[in-house]
Amino acid sequence: MQLFVLGLLGPVIDQNFYYAGLKFTSPTFSCAMSNMLPAMTFVMAVLCRMEKVDIKKVRCQAKVVGTIVTVAGAMLMTLYKGRVLNMVWSNYIHPHKSYVPDATTEPSDKDWFKGSILLIIATLAWASFFILQAITLRKYTAQLSLTAIVCFLGTLQSIAVTFVMEHNSSAWTIGWDMNLLAAAYAGIVSSSIAYYVQGLVMQKRGPVFVTAFSPLMMIIVAIMGSFILAEKIYVGGVLGAVLIVAGLYSVLWGKYKEYKEKEAEEIPEPVKGCIGNNLTTMVIEDFEANDVEMQKTDANKMAVSAVAISAPAPKV
Repeated sequence: MQLFVLGLLGPVIDQNFYYAGLKFTSPTFSCAMSNMLPAMTFVMAVLCRMEKVDIKKVRCQAKVVGTIVTVAGAMLMTLYKGRVLNMVWSNYIHPHKSYVPDATTEPSDKDWFKGSILLIIATLAWASFFILQAITLRKYTAQLSLTAIVCFLGTLQSIAVTFVMEHNSSAWTIGWDMNLLAAAYAGIVSSSIAYYVQGLVMQKRGPVFVTAFSPLMMIIVAIMGSFILAEKIYVGGVLGAVLIVAGLYSVLWGKYKEYKEKEAEEIPEPVKGCIGNNLTTMVIEDFEANDVEMQKTDANKMAVSAVAISAPAPKV
């Protein structure tokens, strides 16, 4: 049942609702909404008792503040631009086409309220997928086969949903173009490899640690876009990137301290118990050995005395 729900949350609900919300809003707004993932995952992990928050401890304060700063940096990077920063390599790259939509020619089919609801549902499903994956990995520890099963079930569910929602046969047409490349990349990299790597890390550090890295994709996209497509880098993007890195460092520091505290609480106790048991056993064995030696000494003394008494006195 958990595998079926994982296939439903990840490949079906998350991706389809996100693409629908992207259609009704804009890429900038969709990216801003998806940056709520670390905060949603952190709240859900606390509610599911997968993360303990003791606000009096510095490590818990670091995790909470780091999560808030990371989300704030991602929102700042998305919504605020500022002046353009001219990079050295941008002068040598000449893009053939601009992929940024013009705000003055906004399509009439935009529905921001409906798109916002769809994006919130998609982000909530994505966070729920992380939580459920962490719970499933406690019982089903084979990450590779788990990824294969989840992708297979998600494919079957997506086929069923497409049969119900899409009645146009042209939707099933696949050509040797960018659509095929995009679909292959989404299935192989974004789903299969991503689910497997996330499972490996999540099994050791938890879902909050995994989702804390999600805002970094904005920084990576901005750098790659500047190199490959000669996209402009703004002051708001740099400031947001600094906040993301600072918040991420705070979360990682808090998780590191938490990991060290658990290691200090769990590992030394059995060692101490083993040492104490060994010492007790050695002391008992020493007492028993001394007792046996004393009994042998007493027995020898008694035998010598008995021989001395029974022996007749020599006649003069």
